[in-house]
Amino acid sequence: MKLLIPILRNSSNSVSANRNVLNCFYASMSSKYLYRSPNGDSLYRRISPLGDPNESIEPVLDQWINEGKHVVKEDLQNMIKELRGYRRYKHALEVSYWMTDKRFFSPQPADIAARIHLLFKVKGLEDVEKYLNSIPRQLKGFHVYSALLNCYTSEKCVQKAEEIMQKVRDMGLARTPLCYNFMMKMYYQTGSLEKMDNMMNEMEGKGIIFDQFTLMIRLSAYAAAGDSDGIDKIVTMMESDQRITLDWNTYSIAAEMYLKVGQVEKALAMLTKLEGMLAPVKKNNSAFNLLLRQYAQAGKKEEVRRVWDLYKQNQPIYNKGYISMMSSLMKFDDIEGAEQIFEEWESRGLSYDFRVPNILIGAYCRNGLLQKAKALIDRGSSKGGVPSVATWCHLASGYIHEDQVSKAVEALRKAVSICPPKFKPSRETLRTCVEYWENQGNVEKAEEFVRSLEVEGVFSEVFCDKLRCFISK
Repeated sequence: MKLLIPILRNSSNSVSANRNVLNCFYASMSSKYLYRSPNGDSLYRRISPLGDPNESIEPVLDQWINEGKHVVKEDLQNMIKELRGYRRYKHALEVSYWMTDKRFFSPQPADIAARIHLLFKVKGLEDVEKYLNSIPRQLKGFHVYSALLNCYTSEKCVQKAEEIMQKVRDMGLARTPLCYNFMMKMYYQTGSLEKMDNMMNEMEGKGIIFDQFTLMIRLSAYAAAGDSDGIDKIVTMMESDQRITLDWNTYSIAAEMYLKVGQVEKALAMLTKLEGMLAPVKKNNSAFNLLLRQYAQAGKKEEVRRVWDLYKQNQPIYNKGYISMMSSLMKFDDIEGAEQIFEEWESRGLSYDFRVPNILIGAYCRNGLLQKAKALIDRGSSKGGVPSVATWCHLASGYIHEDQVSKAVEALRKAVSICPPKFKPSRETLRTCVEYWENQGNVEKAEEFVRSLEVEGVFSEVFCDKLRCFISK
């Protein structure tokens, strides 16, 4: 089986599929079983509002015990799962250590696997390897080695990943698609397509049934090659093999791949099948959010409106839903429509997430409506919202279009001041800034802008040199 094809570098749905693999692997019990005291209080309810990763939640955990309340291990496992689901990895790691170090619950292999995943996210591979050395031999089984393999494949450490995969084989633990999926995704991302196919051949030889994630990787490969027939083959294989469990996410990914190769009608057929799998009684916000975005990507504005109406009839809509709808309307440059959705969102009184107004702020700045952008930032701030990195980057672009260099630099300074460590405003933001002057035939102005960034300490000298190289291209 040979697939000599190019690499698909960025596929959000492929990432989503891989995340689903991890969710299935690390899943424990439903959070609905989290312990609540008779008055409705719960430990998770106390921790949930503490979203700042720099703020430790350990004092809250200790206070719960000091009040004479009890906690069982399953509660803490569920809490770790919930926090990880919201990407609050640092807090989830704190709970993991508190569970074993202060409540003295003995960790089981699944707990260790979850901690490996969290250590990798919070501290990195070196800390994972140190922790691995402290794990008793009798606990090092499938859960632990699968978690470690995921770390190595995520970092594209090919040799170490291959060594762990061989250990899994030698221990007789390579009996499910999970480890093969990790390896296939790494080989796919590194361009080792023959090795990727060898993994599938090995699975076939051992009688391991492909799951939907195995086939999603292969589907992405066909999309990268622009091979519509190949995509057809995988979709047919998935739908005809009753051993493969299909869900709405499977059809969403298939639709995404068809859109990548320009097969809009086939993508729409996948979206129709996706809709057919959405039961009104279930929580399907993520599915509706994807439907909105993919119908917009397919250029079907009337379908976007129809799905939005269906969404409102069947699901409570939260911030992400409004973000998806507004982003979808912006695919059609429908600022007025996005403004209407924004007004609807604001009237709901949900938590003021600046990602929602950012969609309009970005549109205003791109279209020369700087005053409206500034007014919306002030409005959001007055309602308790906190402007994000993206907010200030949008504003910087708006100032550039108004030739207000000093204000653009100040906006970028604010963006950098709230950036996570080692994070910088996107290349696209800076491209917008410098390309404006290039289009005006004023390279000197672009150079002045970069010098200002360096002098004001917004970016390092090395970074500014790279930006100058970008300008000169």
